[in-house]
Amino acid sequence: MEVLLLEDIPGVGKRNDIIVVRSGFALNNLLPRRRALVATPAVRKRYAEHIKRRAEEKQHEIELAKSAAGVLRDTVLKFTRKASKTGKLYAAISAGDIAEALSEQVQVEVPEVDIQVETEIKSVGSHSAKVKLGSEGVVPVKIAVVAEVEK
Repeated sequence: MEVLLLEDIPGVGKRNDIIVVRSGFALNNLLPRRRALVATPAVRKRYAEHIKRRAEEKQHEIELAKSAAGVLRDTVLKFTRKASKTGKLYAAISAGDIAEALSEQVQVEVPEVDIQVETEIKSVGSHSAKVKLGSEGVVPVKIAVVAEVEK
Protein backbone atom coordinates (compact mmCIF):
# COMPACT_ATOMS: atom_id res chain seq x y z
CA MET A 1 0.00 0.00 0.00
CA GLU A 2 1.36 3.41 -0.95
CA VAL A 3 1.17 6.06 1.75
CA LEU A 4 2.26 9.68 2.16
CA LEU A 5 4.03 10.20 5.48
CA LEU A 6 2.83 13.16 7.53
CA GLU A 7 5.80 13.06 9.94
CA ASP A 8 9.31 11.66 10.20
CA ILE A 9 9.28 8.01 11.27
CA PRO A 10 12.67 6.47 12.16
CA GLY A 11 13.48 3.44 10.02
CA VAL A 12 10.55 4.13 7.67
CA GLY A 13 10.93 7.53 6.03
CA LYS A 14 10.69 11.27 6.38
CA ARG A 15 7.78 13.67 6.14
CA ASN A 16 6.21 13.98 2.66
CA ASP A 17 7.82 10.75 1.42
CA ILE A 18 5.59 8.49 -0.63
CA ILE A 19 6.54 4.96 0.36
CA VAL A 20 5.22 1.45 -0.10
CA VAL A 21 4.44 -0.34 3.16
CA ARG A 22 2.61 -3.52 4.00
CA SER A 23 -1.13 -3.13 4.37
CA GLY A 24 -1.14 -4.28 7.98
CA PHE A 25 1.46 -1.72 9.02
CA ALA A 26 -0.47 1.04 7.28
CA LEU A 27 -3.91 0.02 8.54
CA ASN A 28 -2.89 -0.83 12.12
CA ASN A 29 -0.17 1.72 12.80
CA LEU A 30 0.25 4.62 10.39
CA LEU A 31 -3.32 5.51 9.44
CA PRO A 32 -5.03 5.26 12.87
CA ARG A 33 -2.30 7.36 14.49
CA ARG A 34 -2.59 9.96 11.69
CA ARG A 35 1.07 9.52 10.74
CA ALA A 36 0.27 8.89 7.06
CA LEU A 37 -2.40 9.20 4.36
CA VAL A 38 -3.21 6.69 1.65
CA ALA A 39 -1.54 8.02 -1.51
CA THR A 40 -4.64 8.43 -3.67
CA PRO A 41 -4.56 10.67 -6.75
CA ALA A 42 -6.41 13.39 -4.80
CA VAL A 43 -3.84 13.28 -1.98
CA ARG A 44 -0.98 13.34 -4.49
CA LYS A 45 -2.47 16.39 -6.19
CA ARG A 46 -3.09 18.18 -2.88
CA TYR A 47 0.44 17.55 -1.57
CA ALA A 48 2.22 17.87 -4.97
CA GLU A 49 4.35 20.83 -3.92
CA HIS A 50 5.43 19.13 -0.67
CA ILE A 51 6.25 15.91 -2.52
CA LYS A 52 8.32 17.80 -5.09
CA ARG A 53 10.23 19.68 -2.37
CA ARG A 54 10.94 16.40 -0.53
CA ALA A 55 12.25 14.82 -3.76
CA GLU A 56 14.66 17.75 -4.13
CA GLU A 57 15.77 17.33 -0.50
CA LYS A 58 16.41 13.63 -1.10
CA GLN A 59 18.54 14.43 -4.13
CA HIS A 60 20.51 16.97 -2.09
CA GLU A 61 21.02 14.42 0.71
CA ILE A 62 22.31 11.87 -1.81
CA GLU A 63 24.79 14.39 -3.24
CA LEU A 64 26.04 15.28 0.26
CA ALA A 65 26.43 11.59 1.15
CA LYS A 66 28.42 10.93 -2.05
CA SER A 67 30.77 13.84 -1.42
CA ALA A 68 31.21 12.82 2.24
CA ALA A 69 31.91 9.23 1.18
CA GLY A 70 34.60 10.40 -1.23
CA VAL A 71 36.26 12.44 1.50
CA LEU A 72 36.03 9.70 4.14
CA ARG A 73 37.54 6.97 1.95
CA ASP A 74 40.85 8.85 1.80
CA THR A 75 40.85 10.08 5.41
CA VAL A 76 42.88 8.86 8.36
CA LEU A 77 41.59 10.19 11.67
CA LYS A 78 44.41 10.92 14.10
CA PHE A 79 44.01 10.58 17.85
CA THR A 80 46.65 11.42 20.46
CA ARG A 81 45.83 9.84 23.81
CA LYS A 82 47.53 8.95 27.07
CA ALA A 83 48.77 5.38 27.02
CA SER A 84 50.73 3.01 29.22
CA LYS A 85 54.24 1.82 28.36
CA THR A 86 52.74 -1.32 26.80
CA GLY A 87 50.63 0.73 24.38
CA LYS A 88 47.26 0.34 26.12
CA LEU A 89 45.07 3.44 26.26
CA TYR A 90 43.82 4.67 29.61
CA ALA A 91 40.44 5.46 28.03
CA ALA A 92 38.99 3.70 24.98
CA ILE A 93 38.07 5.68 21.86
CA SER A 94 34.29 5.53 21.43
CA ALA A 95 31.94 6.21 18.53
CA GLY A 96 31.27 9.63 20.06
CA ASP A 97 34.97 10.47 19.94
CA ILE A 98 35.09 9.39 16.29
CA ALA A 99 32.03 11.52 15.44
CA GLU A 100 33.64 14.51 17.14
CA ALA A 101 36.92 13.92 15.26
CA LEU A 102 35.07 13.67 11.95
CA SER A 103 33.45 17.05 12.52
CA GLU A 104 36.71 18.68 13.64
CA GLN A 105 39.24 17.10 11.25
CA VAL A 106 37.12 16.52 8.12
CA GLN A 107 34.09 18.82 8.66
CA VAL A 108 31.65 15.95 8.08
CA GLU A 109 28.77 15.70 10.55
CA VAL A 110 27.81 12.09 11.30
CA PRO A 111 25.50 10.98 14.13
CA GLU A 112 27.16 8.79 16.75
CA VAL A 113 24.69 5.95 16.09
CA ASP A 114 25.86 5.71 12.46
CA ILE A 115 29.44 4.81 13.44
CA GLN A 116 30.30 1.13 13.89
CA VAL A 117 33.56 0.09 15.53
CA GLU A 118 34.44 -3.61 15.05
CA THR A 119 36.44 -3.94 18.26
CA GLU A 120 36.92 -1.42 21.03
CA ILE A 121 39.85 0.87 20.37
CA LYS A 122 41.97 0.44 23.49
CA SER A 123 45.50 0.38 22.09
CA VAL A 124 47.95 2.49 20.14
CA GLY A 125 48.16 1.73 16.41
CA SER A 126 45.98 1.54 13.32
CA HIS A 127 42.29 0.69 13.58
CA SER A 128 39.20 0.97 11.42
CA ALA A 129 35.55 1.87 11.79
CA LYS A 130 32.56 1.93 9.46
CA VAL A 131 30.42 5.02 8.92
CA LYS A 132 26.86 4.69 7.61
CA LEU A 133 26.05 7.49 5.17
CA GLY A 134 22.37 7.12 4.28
CA SER A 135 21.84 5.82 0.76
CA GLU A 136 25.57 5.82 0.00
CA GLY A 137 26.03 2.79 2.24
CA VAL A 138 28.81 2.03 4.67
CA VAL A 139 32.21 3.70 4.22
CA PRO A 140 35.35 2.44 6.02
CA VAL A 141 37.37 5.02 7.96
CA LYS A 142 40.97 4.52 9.05
CA ILE A 143 41.96 5.55 12.57
CA ALA A 144 45.51 6.14 13.79
CA VAL A 145 46.09 6.27 17.55
CA VAL A 146 49.35 7.72 18.84
CA ALA A 147 50.56 7.78 22.44
CA GLU A 148 50.77 11.24 23.97
CA VAL A 149 54.38 12.30 24.59
CA GLU A 150 55.08 12.96 28.26
CA LYS A 151 57.03 16.12 29.04
